[in-house]
Amino acid sequence: MAKPNELVMVFDPHTIEHLGVRMYSQVPTAIAELVANAYDADAKNVTVSLYDEGDKRIVVEDDGIGMTFAEINHYFLSIGRNRRVEGPAKTASGRVITGKKGLGKLALFGIGDTIEVVTTKDAETVIFLMNWSDLKETHGRDYKPKILRRGKSTRDSGTIITVSALKRKSPFDVEALAGSLSKHFNLLDNTFRVFVTKNDVSIEVNNDLRYSDLDIEFEFEFPEYSAHIEEDYANKKDISGLIITTEKPLAPGLRGITLFANGRLVNAPEFFGRSVSSHFYSYVTGSLDVDFVDNWKEDMISTNRQSLNWELDVTRLLRDYLQKTLSVLQKDWRDKRKIKRKNQISQKIKIDLDMWYSTLPAEIQPKIEKIVDCVEDSELSSEDQKDVVANVHDLIPEFPYYHWRHLHAEVRTASEDDYQSADYYRAFLEAAKRYINSVRAHSGSTNRSDQSMMGEVFGATATLSVTKKYTKPCGDQFPENTTRNIEDGQKWLSMGAVAGGRNPLSHEQISDLKDSRLFTEKDCLDLLSLLSHLYRRLGDSETR
Repeated sequence: MAKPNELVMVFDPHTIEHLGVRMYSQVPTAIAELVANAYDADAKNVTVSLYDEGDKRIVVEDDGIGMTFAEINHYFLSIGRNRRVEGPAKTASGRVITGKKGLGKLALFGIGDTIEVVTTKDAETVIFLMNWSDLKETHGRDYKPKILRRGKSTRDSGTIITVSALKRKSPFDVEALAGSLSKHFNLLDNTFRVFVTKNDVSIEVNNDLRYSDLDIEFEFEFPEYSAHIEEDYANKKDISGLIITTEKPLAPGLRGITLFANGRLVNAPEFFGRSVSSHFYSYVTGSLDVDFVDNWKEDMISTNRQSLNWELDVTRLLRDYLQKTLSVLQKDWRDKRKIKRKNQISQKIKIDLDMWYSTLPAEIQPKIEKIVDCVEDSELSSEDQKDVVANVHDLIPEFPYYHWRHLHAEVRTASEDDYQSADYYRAFLEAAKRYINSVRAHSGSTNRSDQSMMGEVFGATATLSVTKKYTKPCGDQFPENTTRNIEDGQKWLSMGAVAGGRNPLSHEQISDLKDSRLFTEKDCLDLLSLLSHLYRRLGDSETR
């Protein structure tokens, strides 16, 4: 029991060892406890000052309500006191109290051996000193911090805590500490501002710092997104926050969903037992507010506020719901990403992917689409994805363009305008006319019937020979049966191109042929290829 003019900390040294030094060995975690205390003290501003030169130390100053001498004993030096049970659930300004276990002050011994506290309230200032070495020497007896000053003061209310004799030897990184602190809180706004300073550098800690360096691609806001989750969960509509996916994979330390309760971290970033083998989880970060966990009768939050106790029924229900949420979100992410990548690729290679697919032959289209899907779903950068698909498109462009490459020069000349405008019926008719006129000119035939002319000038015993110039590589002649078949083939194929191609198109309405599919655009493309073959033979022909 403290005497009227004494400050007394009641504790077991092993408590300090386990709950302070070991659990709060990281500077951000320890400083976060002081920031939380300032919030609970209705502070509007908190400044964390870092000093590397001379006496290496950390100074945390707030403009909160401060503490009286009695309150230091009753609140600050009482280990394990649950403020929410013993006091009001809210501060005078209406803030929900974030402190719960009364162990946060032990965090300071995790980063330094000497702690000086300067606190002012009701025009009285109390300054006292706590030392880790002295505290350990008590061996279970009450520890009495050294009072440096107690008396009336004109200082404004608030508290200044200086941690020195630091265990950390490396220089402070002001940006890193500010970023780390931003991940511990979800309550920073214009009514509660936190600054980290070092020398001439001052950074305000805010929620935006969590995502300041991220290349954000998609955002999923809660509770709005909850409508997509069919899972029935009692607190479904009470979950708010933002889940973010990025353009590029995140560094491992940035991945995962953080849980906050009443503005404070209660579960470090994770994916709640979901298998993270899918590369989807390399792109996901964000935070969710689950304030209701603070209202559960049993305390589910670990002492250092890094994890909920997931082994209980009530927390398992929450975890199951979060798992389901991530499963649904993963599918939505893939769909959104596929559409975006498809649009980016289309802009890069100046074509509509769906239109490209629709022009490909049935046996090719699913294979090409699967290749593109794999590229879109890969971890390649968007630029590399576009380049890969552009190269695939160059190899296998829209079928008519691929087909165009292999047409005979005369066929291309005759059909180019109509072909480029995708009028393949007219393209074939123009190429057929060109072929008929070329055969007539080459053979000198005066037969006015196009079909019968083909029968006269081609064939095994006709005017033109399409095989006469060819011999085997060894110099021998090909067998007569072989050359006769090719010669007759030229005749029948030429007659067929006229009878089965040119004639129907000349005498029927194109729309009837097209709509009935009796004669399709694909038929026209095939016949253009046939004319190319016949033209090549014609170019090889000689008079007998």
